[in-house]
Amino acid sequence: MKRRTTNAFSLSFLDIMFCGFGAVVLLVLIINTGIVKLREAVFSDLRAEVILLESQRIVGEEHLQEIKNSITEKQIEAKRTQGESATVQEELTEVEDALAKLDKNSLASKSHINQLQSELKSLERGHNKLLKENDTQSGEQLTRIQGSGERQYLTGLKLSGKHTLILLDASASMLDETVINVIRRRNLGDNEKRNSQKWQRSQKIARWLIANLNSNSRFQLYFFNTETRAAIKQTRGKWLVTDDNSAVEKVIRSVNELIPANGTSLYQAFATIDELRPKPDNLIILTDGLPTQGKSKPLLSKVSAKKRLKHFENATSLLPPGLPVNTILMPMEGDLFAPVAFWKLAISSQGSFLTPSRDWP
Repeated sequence: MKRRTTNAFSLSFLDIMFCGFGAVVLLVLIINTGIVKLREAVFSDLRAEVILLESQRIVGEEHLQEIKNSITEKQIEAKRTQGESATVQEELTEVEDALAKLDKNSLASKSHINQLQSELKSLERGHNKLLKENDTQSGEQLTRIQGSGERQYLTGLKLSGKHTLILLDASASMLDETVINVIRRRNLGDNEKRNSQKWQRSQKIARWLIANLNSNSRFQLYFFNTETRAAIKQTRGKWLVTDDNSAVEKVIRSVNELIPANGTSLYQAFATIDELRPKPDNLIILTDGLPTQGKSKPLLSKVSAKKRLKHFENATSLLPPGLPVNTILMPMEGDLFAPVAFWKLAISSQGSFLTPSRDWP
């Protein structure tokens, strides 16, 4: 068998090729190591930049949220301002409407006013004639009231009824003439409330009304705010006799001890008229403005002028037909519709309306 011969050249060539390949691999490893280090350095710089950008993004988002919150607050404030503006505009419109109605009715009422003035002059002439005929006699009163003679009568105020009902407003607004002072005084003690100048005037007027009722007639006095009660609790629904000195003194004592509080419901006050038998033939209201609620307590604490006028109209619907309504309106700021409303009620019921001077009675 022939033996295979070894080719020396072939073995040397393969060695050379492997050495060259190894050199190439070594070179690639060396170069790759440098590239990896360079890439890691670049990546490190990029990571730092990414971290910086991320921090800036977080700060930017927080600032953006603050701006959004500020915008939301501004929008809420803008809506609140718009609401208040709408309320003011509504009240202004109501006042303008009332003034327009007043102007419209003024022409129609001029003839009636002239007629009343003529009747007033006639009554004054008759009154002066009676004074001359009875200059040595003094008028009879149920109780003694201090004051000058000129303050002991009011032209037009009817006290001649056989059954007279007096409604005395005992709400918190009777403590003062301004809203701010009413709020301040209602948080004071009972003595400070009783010493309120407006309330003391109201008490004097109530006592004057009782003192000048006709002898041997019937009367009743109710206090009203959100509720209504008789000056003498056990006499609710019953008439008192003006000649009963004991009953008169109890009523006056109750007036002196009364402390104003809460809101005003004229609806509840007029509803009590139906309890009396016989029905009154004369009604006298001593108050300072339109009611703040109707039959029940309102859901909202603030009552608009238009709503108060609506409460008044609902309350007057309870009045018996033919009952003269005489209103003595005490001063109170901000209630623009009250004088017009009570004046119209006096005209329609053949009663009277007056706003007393500060030195009366």
